[in-house]
Amino acid sequence: MIFLATFTGVLAFEFYTYAQMKETNKYAHFPPITRQVIRLADDLKKTTLNLDKGLVTLEQVSKVESRIKELKSTIDFIGTLRILMDENQAAIARLVKFTTDYKVYFVKKDLNWVYQIQLFYTNRNVVVHYKSLQLYLDNFEALLIYCYTNFYNIKEAKSKEHLKNYDEYYLRYRRAVDSHNRFNVQRIEFQNEFLRKYPSIKPYLPGERQTETFMLWE
Repeated sequence: MIFLATFTGVLAFEFYTYAQMKETNKYAHFPPITRQVIRLADDLKKTTLNLDKGLVTLEQVSKVESRIKELKSTIDFIGTLRILMDENQAAIARLVKFTTDYKVYFVKKDLNWVYQIQLFYTNRNVVVHYKSLQLYLDNFEALLIYCYTNFYNIKEAKSKEHLKNYDEYYLRYRRAVDSHNRFNVQRIEFQNEFLRKYPSIKPYLPGERQTETFMLWE
């Protein structure tokens, strides 16, 4: 039994080591420039997924009752989301710049899938979607900060001025929600159509994106 246990442990370790080596060297047969663009695409895919997960969390957080503690935690989380969005935008910029700098190489090697990835992230539907997301975060954060700063005046309706200001913040926030949901639907439809047209780039793009429409915070 000691022998079997030892043999099983060694075999499992060998399989693990082999899997790790295979993962490390899976792009070894590609030229250096091609390996680099694949790494950039992988990094972009990772940052996009992180952002999408963060947006799902924000949607869950924003459904809680409007208490001052939850207001503060949601404001803080939007700050975290901004970091994720900056990382994602930086990853997009790196990939676009790299594919532009080495355009001659990719054309010569007939690596059309590289430009298909670039075309996706530079398409107007995707760019406008990111802009609408930024506007949504800006207006949601502004509304939450105002509510947090003037919580008791608003909750107890002590001041007509505070309530009027709240209505203005909420109206801008609501417009931003409607706008983002509209552009998000367009981005989803574009992505589905794009992947049907260029199925070879599916491994280099995130799978299911953030598809739920944002509900209005009350």
